[in-house]
Amino acid sequence: MRLHQLQVVGFGPFADPVSIDFDALSDAGLFLLSGPTGAGKSSVLDAVCFALYGDVPGDRAVAKRLRSDHAADDVAPRVVLEATLSGRRFRIDRSPAWTRPKKRGTGTTTEQARVVISERRPAADGQHLWHPLSTRLDETGHLVTRLVGMTLPQFCQVAMLPQGRFQAFLRARSEERHALLQQVFQTERFDRTERWLRERRVGLRRASDTHRDTVADLVSRVSEVGDDGAPDDWPADPSCLDAWVTGLTDAASTASADQSTSAQAAAAAETTAAAARAAGTELAALQATHAAARRDRDALEAAAAAHADRVQLVDRAQRAAGVRALHDLALASRATSDDLQERHAASVASLGRLLGVTTPDDAQVAEHHRTATRVLDDLARVRPLLRQVTEVESALHHSERSREGLAAELDRLSARAAQVPQSLAELEPRLASARDAVTHVATLDDELVALRARVLAARSADDLATDLASAQRDLAAATQTRLLAREALVEIREQRLDGMAAEIARKLAVGACCPVCGSADHPSPASPASGAPDEATERKARREVDDLEVVVEAHSQQVRGLETRLAAALAESGEALDTLLAAEDDTLARLDGARAAAATVDPLAARFDALLGEQDDVVRQREQLTATASRLDTEAAVLAARLEALREQVRAVLPDGADLDDLTAHHQQVADVARRCTDTAADLSRARESAAGTQRAADGAASGAGFPSSGAAAAAWLPEAELTALLAAVERHERELARTGELLADTDLAVAAAAEPPDLELLAEAHRRAQEEAATTRHRDLVLRERVGRLRALTGDVRTALAVWAPVRADLDLVADLAALVEGKHPDNRHQMRLSAYVLAHRLGQVVDAANLRLSTMSDRRYSLVHTGQRGAGETRGGLSLLVRDDWTGDSRDPATLSGGETFVVSLALALGLADVITQEAGGADLDTLFVDEGFGSLDAETLEDVMDTLDTLRDGGRVVGVVSHVPELQTRIPTQLRVHRGRHGSRTSLVLA
Repeated sequence: MRLHQLQVVGFGPFADPVSIDFDALSDAGLFLLSGPTGAGKSSVLDAVCFALYGDVPGDRAVAKRLRSDHAADDVAPRVVLEATLSGRRFRIDRSPAWTRPKKRGTGTTTEQARVVISERRPAADGQHLWHPLSTRLDETGHLVTRLVGMTLPQFCQVAMLPQGRFQAFLRARSEERHALLQQVFQTERFDRTERWLRERRVGLRRASDTHRDTVADLVSRVSEVGDDGAPDDWPADPSCLDAWVTGLTDAASTASADQSTSAQAAAAAETTAAAARAAGTELAALQATHAAARRDRDALEAAAAAHADRVQLVDRAQRAAGVRALHDLALASRATSDDLQERHAASVASLGRLLGVTTPDDAQVAEHHRTATRVLDDLARVRPLLRQVTEVESALHHSERSREGLAAELDRLSARAAQVPQSLAELEPRLASARDAVTHVATLDDELVALRARVLAARSADDLATDLASAQRDLAAATQTRLLAREALVEIREQRLDGMAAEIARKLAVGACCPVCGSADHPSPASPASGAPDEATERKARREVDDLEVVVEAHSQQVRGLETRLAAALAESGEALDTLLAAEDDTLARLDGARAAAATVDPLAARFDALLGEQDDVVRQREQLTATASRLDTEAAVLAARLEALREQVRAVLPDGADLDDLTAHHQQVADVARRCTDTAADLSRARESAAGTQRAADGAASGAGFPSSGAAAAAWLPEAELTALLAAVERHERELARTGELLADTDLAVAAAAEPPDLELLAEAHRRAQEEAATTRHRDLVLRERVGRLRALTGDVRTALAVWAPVRADLDLVADLAALVEGKHPDNRHQMRLSAYVLAHRLGQVVDAANLRLSTMSDRRYSLVHTGQRGAGETRGGLSLLVRDDWTGDSRDPATLSGGETFVVSLALALGLADVITQEAGGADLDTLFVDEGFGSLDAETLEDVMDTLDTLRDGGRVVGVVSHVPELQTRIPTQLRVHRGRHGSRTSLVLA
């Protein structure tokens, strides 16, 4: 980077325009920026930084007051810098935001910051022109940062060594050096790594606690089902749970197997009693079936005569059914023939009326059809000719109208030729004003985007406040509900403990031993009180409490999240929503006006160019219109001749006065009616032949079925429903005869009828007693089986939960150790250095090495800087401590023990070393201009000479070094000077060249 020209007006102490020629200063390589205190030496450096980055270095950036207090109210602050960046020459024109009086009315208004960056490029004629690249603040900032290769903090540390900063850095504590080095070297990613590890550790700990709660719940459920307590040390060693759960499951499986044997014996006894009861029931059923079959057989023999009559009717109806289809077809054929006879007679009569003659015969009908068809063909050829006549007439009329329009257009062009110069004169000032508005739109756009982001944050804060209040109410309600549920669970447990005797009594079985006293007799078992809770009630209440715990935690997380988001939204908005909305409305109104003016640039420019071209087009259009008029006259003559020829062809076919559509419709109707007469005559002949043949087929089918004619067969038909009912009755009678015959012939039924009737009540009572015993043993077996099943399922759940928990615990241990290590809290981190401090310690070591190269010369090889990882006095962590080694005594001491001049020399060396390291870090950025600000007044003559020799070495390779100081000795030591003079109405500058 090399500076060429700087122009300042209304900025800092410079109220009037000031121009600084850095090219003239650069010829000497080393120049002095001098002037009295407060004149504005540092403001020159501020102007350079502001032109490049839109901000000023150090504490002056906090004040946000860049406009000169000495400038007139209507003078806009402005800085214009010409510089070579990355081998390309640029001009950066910037203005900060400032407040000016309103042009109309009273009060003030704010002008937003603006920028224009242009690049110098060669033109076709050999000259160099400035080509604008961007007017957006963000685009310009990115472009400059990329071209310079450094951010503003890095640039200020490298190109503008600030006054007093490195003395403070030299004597600072490790934490303070950490903050400064982090800003310069941009090592925030290592802080983000530390933060991510901390958050990861917290997240894993929460996940591990969740898994531990899940395992604890499963352990509680296993303990409840298996009626055994869990090992006391399982939270420390979860692996012992597997053996405990497996032991409970094996014990339950053994008890279940014993009970299953008893259940099988009781089931066998119940099966024997059921078989005896079923055998008695089956014998009684067989005896009843035999008696019912005998009664049904007697009734069927009494109805034999009626059955024979039904069989005869069904036979005649079934034989007649085969003739019915042909008989119906013969009747339909005769009806069709009669209908066609009527249609043919009607068609012939219609043709006679149409021609005005008596009823014509078939030959006359054919002749009329041929005549009508021939006339229709002739008329069809006339229709295209008529269309061509219409088209030619339309074209001729259009040609005449076009000729009239050309005459009017020639008149209009003459009038327009006189209006164009006046329109150009009116349009030119409007176009210039619209182009000025384009630059203002970009500035207002940036301001509006920022305001809208803050408005959105303010609205979000209002919504979040409402949501937070609602979430806090929900949390309080959920907490109260959880408290009531816990109290209900405690009450249920107390009631269940009070009624435990009745609960045990419900599980007692006849003949089984009491689990409390061991007796098999239960003379007076306890009975539960009305509404006493049982195990299911307690389990339900416990699940409800667990569910409410989850709900309360969810509400708590929601409240914490909303509080965090609300704080972030309030910090982002900065002001009240009403104030922001008013500012947004004002900016939007100004932006709308600027956009409206800017939107007219392209239309106005296009209109301006169009008017310039329109003057040249008038003569050309007049010549074209004259040629077009001649062509239209020729076309009109040709069309008139063609129209007359077409009309002659139409008159040859269609007489004058005749209507083509009416004549066509008449002959078309005659042809259609004649064709219909011919078609119906042929259809009638075929129908008569079909009717005679169908009748002969129907009579033949009736004879084959045993009837004299198809009419006789039709008399024997029966309706479908009646025939179906007769068939069903015949089939039912025959089916009942067969069924009763089979039953009476069955040997088992005959033997059962001769046997003694069984005692069904006695057999049922024996079966009931066996069922009760089997049910009791089966219930015990099911209870034990359910316990085994639940224990096995819980065993799988416990193992799964442990398997899921194990990697989380391993990750937690690993992340916790790593987080402690990078935070400097692990025993292995002997210096207790954070990761970011470790990285910065490496950078600081590079800075110290580079600084010692300068310090060795400036201190006559006496002092050198030492970077140590040990903690300093009063520091909790080490890694960034600095000592100064005195090679004359061989001791290392704290930088605070240096004198003022020694401190300046060491600080200057440290600053130059940091500049060298940052230059390398930025990719070897080319910095051809360097400023050193103040501090030379504390040096003796010999030390000052050594320092100046060091600064002279900085000029190697064409670098320009500017020394900022008001020390008189430097004014004689450095002949080339840029002097800043202060005055009551602002400062000014002057050049002193060697």
